[in-house]
Amino acid sequence: MSVHRTPGLFTIIFLAALAASTFAAGREEQDSFVMGSIKTLPGEVVSGYVEVPEKDGVGTRIPVTIIHGKTKGTVLALVAGVHGYEYPPILALYRLKGMVDPSALEGTLVLVHIANLPSFQRRTIYYNPFDWKNLNRVFPGDANGTLSQRIARVLNDEVIRKSDCVIDMHCGDGNEALIPYTYWMISRDKALNEATKKLALAFGIPTIIIDQERTQNPADSKYFGNTAILQGKAAITTEAGFLGGTDEKSIAMNIKGALNVMRHLKMIAGEPEPAAEPVWIDKYEVVNSSWDGLFYPLAEMGQYVAKGQKVGTVKDLLGNLKEEVRAPFAGIVLYIIGTPPTIKGEPLFEVGRVQED
Repeated sequence: MSVHRTPGLFTIIFLAALAASTFAAGREEQDSFVMGSIKTLPGEVVSGYVEVPEKDGVGTRIPVTIIHGKTKGTVLALVAGVHGYEYPPILALYRLKGMVDPSALEGTLVLVHIANLPSFQRRTIYYNPFDWKNLNRVFPGDANGTLSQRIARVLNDEVIRKSDCVIDMHCGDGNEALIPYTYWMISRDKALNEATKKLALAFGIPTIIIDQERTQNPADSKYFGNTAILQGKAAITTEAGFLGGTDEKSIAMNIKGALNVMRHLKMIAGEPEPAAEPVWIDKYEVVNSSWDGLFYPLAEMGQYVAKGQKVGTVKDLLGNLKEEVRAPFAGIVLYIIGTPPTIKGEPLFEVGRVQED
């Protein structure tokens, strides 16, 4: 295992003085934090790999950084790269690693830099190239299953179970022109719903989907964020970035959202800058293709469409028109496929209905 340790930024004398003032205020020093074979002491930043066991000659590892404050507080996991072609959250977490000082941190910050390393390395959208499963559909995973299922099990056991709060950070995959939005997932626990609503607002993206569609079955939770929710952990899923790009605006949005959440949870000093005028989406629907072929979009991400409006067409591989796809109801195009290939059963676009006051 490769582990890199980064020393604190201040002198021993200053840290001692800070510790004395902290404990005088009644804060309690925390123990070491262990994830896989990585052990992090209070006041340390440690980077390393959490191993996913091999099966049939195929395994992988998950690069993580643990920033462990000297005093107890929230354990927050920021997770990028569940889909490996979604780059802005991945790049944001690498930058964030150098922005958080463990001596000024209350609690513990876990940065999962790339959850799905095989997909990242092979540049595949949606799917792991070794088993062609979507990692964000196989949680809570299976220790004896395929590679995606084993990754999910490790993330469940090492990240979700050891965290108090989880942000699953996504963006438009390599084929998705997507506006920024956040999923506020509704559970059967009203207190938890209130906590996750505050997280969604704190992150700061103004478009928030009220998501009541997730399964409530812990044994088949499917999605990373939903898995955390069903284990009683506050969690949201964010989307900021589009078409597999690496634009600075999207990276900065992810960094700002992460820091906002840390301020909201009182892990670092300062006040969050929440979404000033949130737009709530109370219904959403993904429209899938009925054919293999090529998709020709007739709308753009963020465009308002009327019920029944033609949003695009699908032609077969010989160029014959096979399908006109229309909006199922009036709303905003949250994302639309921005590259030609389409496969039967895969998404073409998603529409969200704006909640009326």
